[in-house]
Amino acid sequence: MSEVNIDRKHNQIEELGFDPDALAEKYLLERDKRLREDGNDQYLEVKGEFSYFVEDPYVDEEIEREPLEDEVEVLIVGGGFGGMLAAARLREAGIDDFRIIEKAGDFGGTWYWNRYPGASCDIESYVYFPLLEETGFIPKKKYTDAPETLEYCRVLSKKFKLYENVCFQTEVTSTAWDEETQRWTVHTNKKDSIKAKYVVHSNGPLNRPKLPAIKGINNYKGHTFHTSRWDYEYTGGTSFGNLSNLKGKKIAVIGTGATAVQCVPHLGEAAEKLYVFQRTPSSIDIRNNKETDSDWLTNQKPGWHNERRNNFESLLTGAPVKEDLVSDGWTEAFRLLFGSVRSKAPSKLRMFSWAMTSIASPEMYRLGLKQYMTNKAMTHMDIRNAMQMADYKKMEKVRSRADEVVQNKDTAESLKPYYNQFCKRPCFHDEYLQTFNLPGVELIDTDGKGLSEISEKGIIFEGKEYEVDCIIFATGFEVGTDYSRRCGYQIYGVDGVSVSEKWQDGLATFHGMHSKGFPNCFFFGPAQSGFTATYTYSLDEQSIHLAYILKSAKEKGVSRIEASQEAENKWVQTIIDKARITADFQEKCTPGYYNNEGKINQKPQNGMYGGGPIEFFALMKKWRSKGNLEGLELTQQ
Repeated sequence: MSEVNIDRKHNQIEELGFDPDALAEKYLLERDKRLREDGNDQYLEVKGEFSYFVEDPYVDEEIEREPLEDEVEVLIVGGGFGGMLAAARLREAGIDDFRIIEKAGDFGGTWYWNRYPGASCDIESYVYFPLLEETGFIPKKKYTDAPETLEYCRVLSKKFKLYENVCFQTEVTSTAWDEETQRWTVHTNKKDSIKAKYVVHSNGPLNRPKLPAIKGINNYKGHTFHTSRWDYEYTGGTSFGNLSNLKGKKIAVIGTGATAVQCVPHLGEAAEKLYVFQRTPSSIDIRNNKETDSDWLTNQKPGWHNERRNNFESLLTGAPVKEDLVSDGWTEAFRLLFGSVRSKAPSKLRMFSWAMTSIASPEMYRLGLKQYMTNKAMTHMDIRNAMQMADYKKMEKVRSRADEVVQNKDTAESLKPYYNQFCKRPCFHDEYLQTFNLPGVELIDTDGKGLSEISEKGIIFEGKEYEVDCIIFATGFEVGTDYSRRCGYQIYGVDGVSVSEKWQDGLATFHGMHSKGFPNCFFFGPAQSGFTATYTYSLDEQSIHLAYILKSAKEKGVSRIEASQEAENKWVQTIIDKARITADFQEKCTPGYYNNEGKINQKPQNGMYGGGPIEFFALMKKWRSKGNLEGLELTQQ
């Protein structure tokens, strides 16, 4: 390197406060430590001898009832926010003949299952809770906790009289289309055989717990459970902590994702000894929760809720907004990222010059003026580098927080995340890092290797056995596995073709909701739709869309709705063309469920709508405004 380049490099480091080349090398080194050949196969499917991990610990007794053999207009699978919102929007549309099938003992979905101590939402409650204006509900804090979220699910369900239409403690075992009757037959574990004109699959993307396939996992003789099925009979306490039964006990937690970040402080406070086994540290930013100003909330103008949700999601997708209404860790991060780009935007004079000279460019005629100008601007702005520098700056602040808070310097270093902020879902917490200052809490950093063996007495790592009374798996939910595996049943469409067969070479839908060969069938989820950080917002928009289609079908006398092959093909191509999350970005990320555990999915059609959620919602609204259900094949009654 020449002296000039050395000086330039030194000046860059001085200006930034870090060496970007060194960080890039460090990020790749940390990623490579964690890459595994087995990808998602490193996790066990929770069935057979591991079935007890998914048993419901929150019901007092099993519901006994006679099997159902009847027919409904709409059958909704799932009683989480997706199912609740679908039913609520159907009620609003005047469609009351529906039934909800839910395997849990109440509404709530992931919030029914995730009752671990400290469980709370990392999205602002005034954004996350749907239908706030309709219910008049006032969250107690800016960031709500799990008990309040579950309370709100009950408020919502009572508001729209959903308890009248639900079968709890019931699991769907199969759904099959009958071409002769033009109906779906839905079977359940309660021996129900229900006919339905329409079926809505709203199983949720995070509903099936996963376990690491660690050698000897079934040999352990102590107590064990998954965080999504918290055993309060064993630990004592509530979602707010006070785990009094853990006094004098040694506990191991496997996993340091969002769930562990929230429950570890309570475990560390209660247990005699807490071992936290870490493969990859989480990004821990400041939470700064605060009480709701009820006067502020009640004095909001009509329409404020949708405006606030739009504002939040617009900020997260880089759309220009006049004001950050939410002003939290999420919006700060994206303001930094996109602000770094806007500061490098070309002047109007430069843009005019490009436009004038484009007349002589073959590239312009090939791409069109709009795309040509976009490409010129992106090259000028060096967007990728600008955003990477902004990300480095943000993550350096996150890493420095570990040094500021954690007393043991080796532990602090192990808690520093070396990856781009949105390689994993960021966490916001004000007690997690502090927990590692407690004398009974010990971080066992596996340096990316993970654990290799569990013994009868505890966990073995690098030849040392950590004897514990209880192992708690904070290992998350299945993501990226086969659709039918995650939902727990198979869907058989026309000619008995299963959805697994249809999608084995890649997802194929129209608007993420319809799939050719599966008439009168609707899928709720993030794939090929407008995924949001505020997932309830996306589910609400899908519910509005569903209600519109079914109401229109009734008004038009339609008995069968199915995506046309042409519309499906075009939508798949749209998803591919607008894919934002590039393979390059994913490959550089540390393994996790965002990038299929490092096994990069080379099928871009399996992703989300790349234009962002706000653009997607606008596209859906425009589609509805046409009034002709374009792209759907309709059969009259």
